Amino acid sequence: MADTEIAPKAKPPQTTAAAQRSERRRNLFTILGGVVLVAAVAYGVYWVLVASHHVKTDDAYVGADVADVTPLVSGAVISAPVSDTKLVKTGDVLVTLDPADYRLALAQAQATLGQAQRKVVGYFANNDAQAATTAARGADVTRAKVDLERARTDLDRRKALAPAGAVSRDELTAAQNKFDEAEAAVTQAVANQRAAVGQQRVAGALVEGTSVADNPEVAVAKAKVDQAQLDLDRTVIRAPLDGVIAKNAVEVGQRVAAGSPLMTVVPIQAAYVDANFKEVQLRKVHLGQPVTLTSDLYGGGIKYHGHVTGIAGGTGSSFAVIPAQNATGNWIKVVQRLPVRVTLDAGELTQHPLRVGMSMNVDIDTAR
Repeated sequence: MADTEIAPKAKPPQTTAAAQRSERRRNLFTILGGVVLVAAVAYGVYWVLVASHHVKTDDAYVGADVADVTPLVSGAVISAPVSDTKLVKTGDVLVTLDPADYRLALAQAQATLGQAQRKVVGYFANNDAQAATTAARGADVTRAKVDLERARTDLDRRKALAPAGAVSRDELTAAQNKFDEAEAAVTQAVANQRAAVGQQRVAGALVEGTSVADNPEVAVAKAKVDQAQLDLDRTVIRAPLDGVIAKNAVEVGQRVAAGSPLMTVVPIQAAYVDANFKEVQLRKVHLGQPVTLTSDLYGGGIKYHGHVTGIAGGTGSSFAVIPAQNATGNWIKVVQRLPVRVTLDAGELTQHPLRVGMSMNVDIDTAR
């Protein structure tokens, strides 16, 4: 029987296509695994070299040290040229109060000062007069003592001649009387001198060590003039700094009291950002580190630059009106946030102004 060759069976077309698809799938998964591996390695390198040195948050808001405008004197408002949202410069007039009463007070204080100056001039004149009187009383004492010595000499001479009968009794009595009168005159002159010295001391005490300008009475009167002038100047209320007007509550005709709030000036050119970072993000945050910020107002295309200038002394919950009592009840740990103060570049703020309360995205470079 002749040998017969048996031809191999051909693979079905469906089996070949399935094998190709399987091979292609394995290749794709291999490529995908390689891509994922490369991406993971790239991200790991990026994390080690870059991302691990940055902390970010979008829980950040623009703030500013606003200036509350309050009057230092009371009065009726006669002018209020500003309104909310108006930009003002330092020294611009915000409110004017009726100055009539303060002008009268200034005039009265000036008149009182003039009276005090004239009164003190009188003190100096009286002191000079008392000095002259004291000198005259001293001369009187000297004259009285000379007269006393003369009367004593005459009396002694007559007493010496009386035993010999050379002097009559009447003449001796007259000499004695004259001596007694001279002695009394000396006593009176000394008393007058002491009284004059006392009066001079009183007059001198009013002017001692001073001039008319710096005499205490004149100084008090001048201080009242300065106070009246200051009160008058304070009827014109000016902007304490550059900024934008907010919370304006002033109307013409309104009577305001000293210390009552009128409006607020927001210094947008000196705005800062308080970024609330989680406590676990602050391990490497230090003062002076550079910060990059973006605002929702301008989008990511506009970047602000600043630096860390302060870290708050406590979390918001620590300063709450009713702080959390973690020592009582069921306790659940909550990661706290701590405000970090970021000062912004003034030039960038001028080009792209911000407003208080706006949200910001903050990125701190902790590697520098």
